[in-house]
Amino acid sequence: MKTLLTSFTALLLFASQSFSHCQIPCGIFGDDDHFTAMLEDVTTIRKSVAQINELSKSNAPNYNQLVRWVSNKEDHADKISDTVLKYFLQQRIKPDQDHYEDKLVALHKIIVGAMKVKQTSDLEQVDALEATIKAFHELYTHKH
Repeated sequence: MKTLLTSFTALLLFASQSFSHCQIPCGIFGDDDHFTAMLEDVTTIRKSVAQINELSKSNAPNYNQLVRWVSNKEDHADKISDTVLKYFLQQRIKPDQDHYEDKLVALHKIIVGAMKVKQTSDLEQVDALEATIKAFHELYTHKH
């Protein structure tokens, strides 16, 4: 039983590490993949907000589905924040880079935008988050 528990614990530790990019200096980066993933998260958030708004109009809303869509929206907003924090801020943005401060400001705007989409079901906030990610992508790829 102890061996099974140890194996299970090791598996959980390995699995949790395999879903995020390492934080050791391995030198393997997939910047474009991270931008693609963040924009896919925005698309998922947009669909979640649309579903929340549609379900809310019903005279007898399905609260189970509402909760699921709200949870989905928040999970994807958290994924965006995690990417900003654990990939860009911790690993990719360095003080000696050109436009360092501009990149920090842009990343902060993304985190705030992710927070705002969690707080509302307003598609304008989703659009603003998407625009902020695209603006950072432009800044990052042309002045990186």
